[in-house]
Amino acid sequence: MLVLSRKAGESILIGGNIEVKVLKVERNTVKLGIEAPREFKVYRKELYERIMLENLQAVRSGVMELKGVINLGKSDGGSDKKAGKPSKNGPDNRGGRKA
Repeated sequence: MLVLSRKAGESILIGGNIEVKVLKVERNTVKLGIEAPREFKVYRKELYERIMLENLQAVRSGVMELKGVINLGKSDGGSDKKAGKPSKNGPDNRGGRKA
């Protein structure tokens, strides 16, 4: 980790196109200004971590729902009747001769 000391009004450049400027220092708080191209998303770390956790939970929930749907499909015993397929005895399933 690179550690730098900066005073209010001073800044650092990251990659030549991102500027982080110390705006104000008060007691235990430092206010930073960040100038970056719009295609760069800038988040506070705690917010970013919460977003990632919520996304992970949503994906897991979706996977569980999908597994539930797949299991529902398996629970019908693979019956051809539910799939709308004719039985061995013909489409009317009466067991008699076919017309």
